[in-house]
Amino acid sequence: MIKAIFFDIDGTLVTKHGKALESTKQGIALAQKQGIICGIATGRGPIHLSQQIDALNLDVFVTYNGQLVYNEEKTIRSAHFPDETLKRIVSFSDRYHRQIMFGSRKSMEGSSLMRFGQNKWAKKISRFIPKRLPMTLTKNLISRLSIHRKDQRYAELNILKEPIYQCVLLSPPKELDMLKEQLPDCHLTRSNPYTVDIIPAGGSKLIGIQQCAASLGIQMDEIMAFGDSWNDLEMLSGVGVGVAMGNAENAVKQAADFVTRSNEEDGIYQALLHYGVISDNNF
Repeated sequence: MIKAIFFDIDGTLVTKHGKALESTKQGIALAQKQGIICGIATGRGPIHLSQQIDALNLDVFVTYNGQLVYNEEKTIRSAHFPDETLKRIVSFSDRYHRQIMFGSRKSMEGSSLMRFGQNKWAKKISRFIPKRLPMTLTKNLISRLSIHRKDQRYAELNILKEPIYQCVLLSPPKELDMLKEQLPDCHLTRSNPYTVDIIPAGGSKLIGIQQCAASLGIQMDEIMAFGDSWNDLEMLSGVGVGVAMGNAENAVKQAADFVTRSNEEDGIYQALLHYGVISDNNF
């Protein structure tokens, strides 16, 4: 019996326009009516989270790829970078003039160009940019355009005085081995070909969900999860029912128990119907 459901955000819970389908909203509401806990498991942080999930009334939040987990009552997991690990990330980023963002509980700071890329206007423009733009070209161009190419540009950030749960680095997949060598005490995961999420070693969405389940008195085989990208692999493999969206990466589909329709085609609602979590009486 399913007692909790976790949803990735981008490519899963919301459409390409950042909105949840009416069928998704209805499916979640019907599940919650039955006492099923509904939450998110995302690589994003808590900043502006309500807007990112289209103001859905969810129960629990697994953020920063499992590093910060909370509900309205309490913080369930808070696992930030040790000081020495964070210093190593900062030193690497400053030395090589890398575009990187640092995420705390209340803010995300760092690369001005990456912050620009997160605003609504930039996201609208990005729809007209070819999706297969060479990553190396993109990284080099952004690095050259940066007005902050100077030593110690990140080391002076005030946010580094706060606990940092995740860093987001502009980096192509082919840099994986180099990053593992440079940042040995970190776990690297990604949800797109352009950036890599850096979290403390041993962290993942699955770890966050496991601690959440323990706090709520729920077994892992009583949990369903939905996802579409690489950072969802462990989560989909480790819960009772892992559902890949129809638009998911092939590796994610292979790791899932079920592949539903896409995030644009009522995928969440159809999977909830398929497993009998909800009935089709009201849709």
